[in-house]
Amino acid sequence: MLCFDEYVRRSLELNLFFARIMKEHLLFMEAAFVPKDYNLSQLANELKVQFSCLLAETVALANGMISKDVLLSGELVTPYTLNAEMATQFYTGIPIEQELTMAEQGLEVNMAPLPYNPVLEQRINMLNHNAIALANQVASFKLRVLNDVLACRLFTHNYPLLLDHIRREALFYIRQLTRLQNRDAIDTEREALEFEVFWNRIMAEHAKFIRGFLDPTEENLFNLAHNFANEFDELTKEATEALTNTVPFPQVTCESLKATESIRDFKEQGTQGLLQCTIKSVILPLLGDHVLREANHYLRLLRRFRTA
Repeated sequence: MLCFDEYVRRSLELNLFFARIMKEHLLFMEAAFVPKDYNLSQLANELKVQFSCLLAETVALANGMISKDVLLSGELVTPYTLNAEMATQFYTGIPIEQELTMAEQGLEVNMAPLPYNPVLEQRINMLNHNAIALANQVASFKLRVLNDVLACRLFTHNYPLLLDHIRREALFYIRQLTRLQNRDAIDTEREALEFEVFWNRIMAEHAKFIRGFLDPTEENLFNLAHNFANEFDELTKEATEALTNTVPFPQVTCESLKATESIRDFKEQGTQGLLQCTIKSVILPLLGDHVLREANHYLRLLRRFRTA
């Protein structure tokens, strides 16, 4: 069972990461609808604004409350986030609150255990409660759009797999929030493997999306993305097999860590290339930074699993 200090810290860290991820999902959806579906663009924008508010509240609570590992991991913001937001706002015309990014860049770490504070505990409880409710709305919206696309009732520039991908991330966020509300620690080997199954699949799909969004002339990058997709598909299978003790847990974690470090570097170089206009693609710069942050988040988790 999580103590007060762990409950507060992990709640803030989870919401700092995922609230930004959710609001960016909604921006990518908003940008991908056609003019005919203006109402869906508006709904995506309304949900995005709500997640921006949730992130702003989390940032206000988090200063001096989070761990050094999270702050330095590059999962909250990267050196490219602000420029990626400005470029994406320029390309799409969709406003992005860059003040939030600057506020996150100024966050400070917590170096000592937090003394019990019932008022803070209640605020964190309500933050998580509101995040669960909002993430459920977003997951339902993503499912609605996905079902309409699959039934040929709707066109969007997002792949059906991408819509399913971002819906699964919303559901994963909800599960982690629910565990925190129940004060459940996530430290068992089985739970770590479940995380690896989830994130290895996410990394594989990132590689597939990058492959599909590149200009056909970018053959070298296409082949690199294709190879990462195959590698993480295999790692997903290994992590799944490890759940039944077919493959040793430390072996899977070690292989996943090495592969994730490589794809993180690939994503970082890709984000730089998008910002410098040296890569031909239909990838928004913020999407490059978005998947880079997810790789950084997964790397931190893998390092924790390896030393647990």
